[in-house]
Amino acid sequence: MNVILFGATGMVGQGVLRECLLDPEVRSVLSVGRSATGQQHEKLRELVHKDLLDYSAIESQLSGFDACFFCLGVTSAGMSEEKYRKVTYDITMAAAETLVKLNPGMTFIYVSGMGTDSTGRGRTMWARIKGQTENALLRLPFKAVFLFRPGFIAPQHGVRSKTRLYQAFYTVLGPLLPWLVKVAPKYGTSTEQVGRAMLQLAKRGAPKAVFENVDINGV
Repeated sequence: MNVILFGATGMVGQGVLRECLLDPEVRSVLSVGRSATGQQHEKLRELVHKDLLDYSAIESQLSGFDACFFCLGVTSAGMSEEKYRKVTYDITMAAAETLVKLNPGMTFIYVSGMGTDSTGRGRTMWARIKGQTENALLRLPFKAVFLFRPGFIAPQHGVRSKTRLYQAFYTVLGPLLPWLVKVAPKYGTSTEQVGRAMLQLAKRGAPKAVFENVDINGV
C-alpha cells in the first residue's frame, strides 16, 4: 500500500506517520506539507509545498497512491470564521479534489473532531465548518471516505503537540492519559490507535463512514 499523508508534523500526523512506517504492508509514504518532518526512513519521501490551495505544479508526484490520511487541522480559538474556513474547508477540499482526479481508487481518511455538526448549519462555528467539510468529502467519488471524530488524543512514543497550551496539558497529565483512554474510550484515544485504525480501514474498509472515539478504539 502506498500512502500520502498531510499534516505529518502535527501531533496526530506524527502518530499516524509512525504507524505507517512500522506497518509491513505499507510500501511507501509521501508526506506533503509546508515544512519537512525532519525524519529519515527508507519508506518516507517528503514533498514541501507552500501553497496548499493549489497542487497544479506537483500533480505529477501525487498519483499512484492507495490511501490518503489527512491530518491537517488547527484549533478555532481566536480565529475568524473566514480564516478557519480557509484552513479547514478550502485546504482540505483543494487536496481532496486533486487526489480524487489522480487516484480514483483511493481511500481518503479525514480527521475531523468529536462534536462535528453533520447538518453543517449549527451555531457552533468550528463544528459547522467541520460538518460542511465532511459532507463535501463524502460527495467525492473516492473508493471510500472515512471521517474520524476523536475527542482528546493521548500522544505516545515521543509525539508532541505543536500547540504550546496543548503540550503543556499533555506534559502535566501525561501519566494519566493512558488510564483516561482506557476508562473512557468514548471520549479519548491515542495517536497510536488513530494511526492503526486508519491503516486497518484503508486495507479492509468498513460499512460506515463516520468513526467516533469508541469506533476508532474498536478498529
